[in-house]
Amino acid sequence: MKKTIFLTLLILAGIFNSCQEFDKDFLDAPAPSSGDESVIFSTPDLARGAVDGILERMGQTNSYRGRYIPFYGFNTDTEWNYSSDEVGSSQGELMIYDATPTNTQMNRDNNVWAMMYAGIERANLCIRGLRTYGNPEPGTALGQLLGEALTYRAIYYADLLKTWGDVPARFEPISAETLYLPKTSRDVIYKQIIADLGEAEDLVGWPNENSTTSTVERANKAFVKAFRARLALAASGFQQYPDGIRRSNDPDLSVQNMYTLAFNEATDVIGSGKANLEPSFETLWRNYNEESVIAGNESLWEIPFAAGRGRVLFSFAVRHRGVDQYTGQARGGIAGPLPTVFYDFDEDDTRRDVTCVPYQWGNPTDGFAQQELVGLDTWYFGKYRYEWMNRYVTSTNDDGVNKIYMRYAEVLLIAAETANELQGPGAAAPYLKELRRRAFPSELHAEKVDAYVDGLSSSADMFEAIVNEHKYEFTGEMERKMNLIRWNLLGANLDEAKVKMFNLKNRMGEYADVPTTLYYKYEEDGETLDIYGLNRNETTNPGPDYAEQDWTALEDDMINSIYKLGVNPDDRQFWPIWQVFLDASNGQLVNDYGY
Repeated sequence: MKKTIFLTLLILAGIFNSCQEFDKDFLDAPAPSSGDESVIFSTPDLARGAVDGILERMGQTNSYRGRYIPFYGFNTDTEWNYSSDEVGSSQGELMIYDATPTNTQMNRDNNVWAMMYAGIERANLCIRGLRTYGNPEPGTALGQLLGEALTYRAIYYADLLKTWGDVPARFEPISAETLYLPKTSRDVIYKQIIADLGEAEDLVGWPNENSTTSTVERANKAFVKAFRARLALAASGFQQYPDGIRRSNDPDLSVQNMYTLAFNEATDVIGSGKANLEPSFETLWRNYNEESVIAGNESLWEIPFAAGRGRVLFSFAVRHRGVDQYTGQARGGIAGPLPTVFYDFDEDDTRRDVTCVPYQWGNPTDGFAQQELVGLDTWYFGKYRYEWMNRYVTSTNDDGVNKIYMRYAEVLLIAAETANELQGPGAAAPYLKELRRRAFPSELHAEKVDAYVDGLSSSADMFEAIVNEHKYEFTGEMERKMNLIRWNLLGANLDEAKVKMFNLKNRMGEYADVPTTLYYKYEEDGETLDIYGLNRNETTNPGPDYAEQDWTALEDDMINSIYKLGVNPDDRQFWPIWQVFLDASNGQLVNDYGY
């Protein structure tokens, strides 16, 4: 059932509150007494409560819910946060590659760093308890739970590594001797969690193989394999080390080894038939906003927020200026696609109008709002829409909608990228074609799918196409930054994004044919905009029924805010460790990368 994970708190209160705490200022990591563990971890229902509690830390106020999901992942060559151009904004500093250890949004002892390690400690306790008392074998309830615990620990570590680089490694419950630890090489952690996921994939069931894996709110074999493939690419990719940007020097994490592992895992998922693309891109996102959590479709795993927690639509939905016919929460719109993204799409690509929305819902009259055009400089992510929900959100602070952590489309792109690297563009073509077939109407497949992909005759051309396809598929999902870093394209693509936005502003180069005036009227329902002039070369006035709006506003300061002037984003690929955690580390933690 939807939201089951965060309904286990009553069980967790009994498990985690009878505990011995070592240093709440550092980790806030409770542990059950050893006497309780023998009962808890040999009893599936009790062990389920403990494993579910691993993820409970994600829903805390300053954790994933209110700090990590809204701010990590910006700014990229496709997405920006609208706090970026606010001078002196502590939120903006997190996105413009100018964060400091004392950032007021983050420098708190209950920040996501602490919550990640609290979740890891809970996972460590569960893993130890299940191994010691549970006899967790494949096909058993306790085996499924051990696989989940290993997976959830890997999720926390994966997010720590992509956000901070080298971090302390804790793979056993805290003891007095291990309370304070220095940072560990990320290579060591990547190898451990990749190995853990190799064990986990043998323990968890495929989607719908058992009652536990019938929902995307619990780990299943398709997700674990796909996630392992993602981590293999990250581990072997470019990233900032204290001595510069490079790939790992560890031979175990070589491109050959990791791309082979990723290809095998991705093709296992594809060949299983246990996950699939939704028939249409819009259907995928309508189902998501309707909160369908049935496993076996495109979504592989989601962060499961309770109805009273989570801020995904609160942060990213098409903006609603007031309480209206679709929401009791006047929220959304803190971020959006770069204004160039809409025009980079092929006009026939069905992903474009789902991804890029040029309007908001205006101030309502008697509870009824209309769509209103915003400006060229302000677009919204159409993947997140209160108007597509089946329920009416009334909370002032949260929407309760899950965050998709990984979906099947990424598996296809992983297969394409690794096949291209290992075997060449011909081997990659079928996976890229499958993704593009969903994006374009069937009558255009010969041109937009087959001819386009078959024309990618070199590995370099195929790689560039995969990078672009990732943009068209994933804009608005905050996955781009991680991939730009591992491709060694972060700084170069952010610079290119600025150039492209100046070209759009001045209607030069590839944007010379973008209209400067939009024309609009309302459809018969009185709320939906009929817009003319969004597409290239739509410059003829459609008639007196249409009103006009200028479509040129794009200020230099806003363009330049994609990253702070004078800063090299490649020198700031990671956030600094916040000062409160440095101070509580007994001198063990330090910041690298010039912080």
